[in-house]
Amino acid sequence: MDVKAFVVNIEEETLGNDNFRKVLWTGQHSQLVLMSLNPGEDIGAEVHEIVDQFFRVDEGEGKVIADGQEYEIRDGYAVCIPAGTEHNIINTSADKKLKLYTIYSPAHHKDKVIHVTKAEAMADTEDHI
Repeated sequence: MDVKAFVVNIEEETLGNDNFRKVLWTGQHSQLVLMSLNPGEDIGAEVHEIVDQFFRVDEGEGKVIADGQEYEIRDGYAVCIPAGTEHNIINTSADKKLKLYTIYSPAHHKDKVIHVTKAEAMADTEDHI
């Protein structure tokens, strides 16, 4: 039997990631992406018209802004953002990274893309599917 499952210790991968964005796996209907935000950094306000997004925080503290409402987040928190919702995640720490992973449904970025910094991610105009 040809097993095509992707199996990984997600907490270990998330905590070990220092890239702004690192696409780990892309399937037909979803995508797993690691993120690491430097102190004071954010992902940038965005709206995905056809993409639901799930976030899980594994380290650090921050806040989510979703359609103008703010929520504090920290290690262990999960956030679900429905398609069409303006959202941003901000690392509110002065000295610690905010490490998290996100699942896009459907996939949003090209498979296996890595952006070391936010500036690199913003400059990549061919990243989105």
